[in-house]
Amino acid sequence: MILTGPEIEREVSRGLIIIEPFERSRLNPNSYNVCLSSTVTVYDDYILDAARENKTSMIEVSEEGLVLSPDRIYLGATIEKIGSPEYVPIVRARSSTARLGVFVHVTADLIDLGYVGQLTLQLHAVQKARLYAGMEIAQITFWKTQGEKMQYSGKYQGSIGPVPSKSFVDWR
Repeated sequence: MILTGPEIEREVSRGLIIIEPFERSRLNPNSYNVCLSSTVTVYDDYILDAARENKTSMIEVSEEGLVLSPDRIYLGATIEKIGSPEYVPIVRARSSTARLGVFVHVTADLIDLGYVGQLTLQLHAVQKARLYAGMEIAQITFWKTQGEKMQYSGKYQGSIGPVPSKSFVDWR
């Protein structure tokens, strides 16, 4: 079951949903809009290797914005710290972002129960598109769980800023 906007606000006030900072104006009928932080990470190499740590570079998003090229994956982050021990957050692009041809969370939209931190966004553009720090880029929905709750305690817990893949940690 998906929570409505008013229910998201109630659960934030009860401490069962973490959205920091929280702004009531970003509530939607059944989601909450989150904003793009001012830093983006890109991988330095063209071929990425799941078995090793890949080198990255950090880009500051200027006031003129950042133009995404279709041949790269960009790792952005939400300004907000998001999470819940009670509900499962799911991140999706806002329709206005998607209509620019920008995929916001390419494949990993499910945020584990108990995760709390800034969300890393896998940004990909189908054609060149300009994004700005602070823009409302994605929306988070919150879903009720059923069954015994198991809280996330993995390698991305408490992330701050865009975090590159840590697949090498689990490799072999």
